[in-house]
Amino acid sequence: MTAPRPSLTLSSTVLEAPDAAELADFYRRLLGWETVQEEPDWVKLLPPGGGSGLGFQTSKPYVPPVWPASLTSQGDQLMMLHLDFEVTDLEAGVAHAVAEGATPAEFQPQGDVRVLFDPVGHPFCLFVRDHVLGETPAISPEWVAEQARDIRTQNPVAAEAVTPDRREAAGTAEPGSGDAVPA
Repeated sequence: MTAPRPSLTLSSTVLEAPDAAELADFYRRLLGWETVQEEPDWVKLLPPGGGSGLGFQTSKPYVPPVWPASLTSQGDQLMMLHLDFEVTDLEAGVAHAVAEGATPAEFQPQGDVRVLFDPVGHPFCLFVRDHVLGETPAISPEWVAEQARDIRTQNPVAAEAVTPDRREAAGTAEPGSGDAVPA
């Protein structure tokens, strides 16, 4: 006879960062969630209506992942998970995320989803549930490339995630363009 399965409830998804408090502050502003626990090197946020939250843990050796995985080279940190956030208006959601410190990824694989990086390079997605596939993306590739270029000068940790040198090494950028070209 097997023992009954214990009750398990997802409490939070934990993201590592060079500074847990700084990254938690970004997500607090982005989502409007409340801080429910704050200790040195640890912060937890919960949504106002209840449910599982997000935890943030300081990890001094944090290395941002390379995204998309097709651009990685041997030894690069791979993305192990990402967060998906449903929005009612994709363009407004991206504008809000960028205003709070996110950076749009240069490579956008779908017209109905936007991939962004948080301030330390974790990829996350914004999507509209009932979006019709095939519609023209609300954000131009030029605007995405401009935002990515801006982050390279403002945030050296996140810049690792959007630096075209890795893409050029992987053969996915046009020589001299400085911008990635989707394969």
